[in-house]
Amino acid sequence: MKLISILIFAALQRIEMADSLRANGKIYVVAGVFSIIALGIIGYLFSLDRKIKKLEEEIKDK
Repeated sequence: MKLISILIFAALQRIEMADSLRANGKIYVVAGVFSIIALGIIGYLFSLDRKIKKLEEEIKDK
């Protein structure tokens, strides 16, 4: 019960850094950089998946 109240209290606190980023308009830069990194990771995972499938097919054909 005490843990739940601590978690609720933490969730209700304002995040000052996010407020200042939002006020300066820099939150869009943060969101953009995060999006680019996420897309890069997703692209890399798809690339690895294709390479692994090729290797599996080569092993299967032998």
